[in-house]
Amino acid sequence: MKRFSSLMALAIFLSAIAACTPQSSDSKANTSDVEKGIRIANGAGPEFFTWTPDRVPLISAHRGGPYSGYPENAIATFQHISDQIPTIIECDIAMTKDSVLVMMHDYTLDRTTTGEGKVMEVTYDELEKMKLVDNEGSTTTLDIPTLDDVLKWANGRAVLTLDVKRGVPFEKVVAAVQDHNAQDYAAIITYNARDAAKVNQLDGSLMISVGIGSQAAYEAHSNLGVPDNRMIAFVGVSEPEASLYEFLHNKGIYCILGVLGNLDRKAIAQGDSTYLGYIQRGADILATDRPLEAFEAIQPLIKTTSTKQEYFYGY
Repeated sequence: MKRFSSLMALAIFLSAIAACTPQSSDSKANTSDVEKGIRIANGAGPEFFTWTPDRVPLISAHRGGPYSGYPENAIATFQHISDQIPTIIECDIAMTKDSVLVMMHDYTLDRTTTGEGKVMEVTYDELEKMKLVDNEGSTTTLDIPTLDDVLKWANGRAVLTLDVKRGVPFEKVVAAVQDHNAQDYAAIITYNARDAAKVNQLDGSLMISVGIGSQAAYEAHSNLGVPDNRMIAFVGVSEPEASLYEFLHNKGIYCILGVLGNLDRKAIAQGDSTYLGYIQRGADILATDRPLEAFEAIQPLIKTTSTKQEYFYGY
């Protein structure tokens, strides 16, 4: 009995040491126990996002896909969505006073956390004392995740599109993606050709979400050296002319339609089958505040024989 007690004490002691040992910044998430997800590796990001006629239409969960009890930009929310559908997780990066990259859409803490004030005016230690609040105003037990936390979680589970908020240096975000070897599954969102070109210069292996609502906008990006096979085109929050979809598809570029807002409301009013039409008219990815409902609606358009199916598992 004494021997058993001694062994137990030793085990507890060793476990405590392991728990307190910091992990290296480039540690990878263990994906061996991930039952379902999107797995992109070995430089296959551009291949996954190259448009083909048999492409698999995708859903992008805006701010991670918040529902009741699942606040925006929370890992538990990302998991809740990815457990049910293969998804792109769109999420937002802010920076604390002491330069820690955290997931937060607003410039202030008041709406989505138990704290208050500007994110950039509080330290990460102060943020750790706060909890996330869902969209109905209910306080949860969930912490505010860091970008490092999210990059670890997403490996083998989901594709990320990272919305870099004002005042956050692209250099820091790109460095974090590189630290986690996450270039295959983490794309950077930009809002003008200059920023897209900067991200491409920082790391030419990254996919970049670019605003292309016209052929002229495409030319502006191309003229600054952003390659076609690194672009994911955000075509706007209203449907573009069919000719723009055709133009971009001919260049192998996936197109994101932002249905969040008006087009989501149209689907609520007219029926979720409305989402089918968005895909049939040329969109490849629907960025939505209703990811579960939108995915359910577009399922008939998903080709099980698609060459892209190799990236999806468990669904």
